[in-house]
Amino acid sequence: MGCRALILTVQRRDFLKIAGLSAGSGYLVGQQTQSFLGPAASKEIASTDFKLQIAPITVELAPNRIISTVGYNGTSPGPLLRMKEGVPVTVNVTNDTDVPEFVHFHGLLIPADVDGAEEEGTPVVPPHGSRSYKFTPTPAGTRWYHTHTMSMDDLHRGSFTGMFGFLVVEGGNNPANFDQEHYLALRDWEPYFSNTFMDNDDLDATGPQPEKPAVLDTRQPGPEVMADIYSINDKILGAGEPVRVKPGERVMFHFLNASAIEIRHLALPGHKFNVVALDGNPVPTPAAVDVLMIGPGERVDAWVEMNHPGVWIMGAPEDPVREGGLGIVIEYANQRRTPQWMPPPKSSWDYTIFGKPAPPQQTPTEKLDMIFEKVPRGAGKFNSFTVNGKSYPHDQEFVLKQGTRYRLTFHNRTDDSHPLHLHRHQLEISEIYGKPTSGIIKDTVVVPTFGRASVDFTADQPGLTLFHCHIQQHMDYGFKALLRYA
Repeated sequence: MGCRALILTVQRRDFLKIAGLSAGSGYLVGQQTQSFLGPAASKEIASTDFKLQIAPITVELAPNRIISTVGYNGTSPGPLLRMKEGVPVTVNVTNDTDVPEFVHFHGLLIPADVDGAEEEGTPVVPPHGSRSYKFTPTPAGTRWYHTHTMSMDDLHRGSFTGMFGFLVVEGGNNPANFDQEHYLALRDWEPYFSNTFMDNDDLDATGPQPEKPAVLDTRQPGPEVMADIYSINDKILGAGEPVRVKPGERVMFHFLNASAIEIRHLALPGHKFNVVALDGNPVPTPAAVDVLMIGPGERVDAWVEMNHPGVWIMGAPEDPVREGGLGIVIEYANQRRTPQWMPPPKSSWDYTIFGKPAPPQQTPTEKLDMIFEKVPRGAGKFNSFTVNGKSYPHDQEFVLKQGTRYRLTFHNRTDDSHPLHLHRHQLEISEIYGKPTSGIIKDTVVVPTFGRASVDFTADQPGLTLFHCHIQQHMDYGFKALLRYA
């Protein structure tokens, strides 16, 4: 069967239904502005002083779908913060809510007292108060900022809210060898607890399962957090401006998974994503893929050559997620047709295709192991997680020596994939899916179900350092550890 026979054409009435609209509403696709959409030529100038106001907001995902949440500067995502590498900045934060808050600058190598995590000793932004974060941003690349408070069983707090935004650190040389540049955050809304889970394993990374136990735990697990409403930036599929392109253009997309819940996937029918950076760091081997996998907290920078004219849906390959709103329309010039979707070729995500096929040249002198296990209903009705058999805070287990190169091996003995984030340091993947690799620098790494991965890092950022799963519920119920310097 040829590819044309596989094309799914979304009829106008169905497309409006996906967008949560009625055919008689008088609302036309493309009437409202999609956040952060604009040509590369109009990008903002880097600044040194920024203001963030934390306050209740509403997000109009579509005219009849309005979400009440908390955000920055009246929007979600918050404003794009553009900084210059090595140039000191001040971020003044005002908290117009009744609860303490933290702003975490994810992916930056900055001191613990401004990193934005309570566990590291960062001072709180008090209710109806303010504080200033002063730091020198580094390294260059696509970073982001977000709240770092606990949620527990309150799905209106922490990263379930709209408190997130892009942060871009410009290096000394930023060649714009593309025609357009867009910042797109993948998001879910109105979360709820459920015992029914979507199975995305066929799209996630594959490989051996060395950590799978001989006998599986058959105890009834507790509920986890789900969502049925999704968006790219602040609009669900069909309710925002399309990305308007011309044949032959190269369009750079900066993707962020700002979800507190799930790994997400993206495909664009008839096109490939040319991945050039992961978590804002250039990869040694850029490669083209049909489907992106982006874990919570991860970023992917990829350009697309617009060489397949039409009107397409760039969205989640999973039908319920795409139909729930996770997508955006790509519209070629002079093409006025209903947006089309075509299932992508069967594939699985593999970090190693972007790296070098050999271990890192710099051999670590110390090794650390982290073993992750899930305890069904270990926290009352909710699941809990342990690191090396213990719950947080692990005061003495992980003590680092300044200047030492470490190999940290993750042993995932759970039936979930986990996006693992180490604050204030950069991780070089040295082995994953049973394959050696090098040159892939990240701050968040997805370790697959029952999988094992090793990452190398240099202990060069003195102070308390938080490690955790970037799924909010997992972090809240024990999936974190604190690393200390001797």
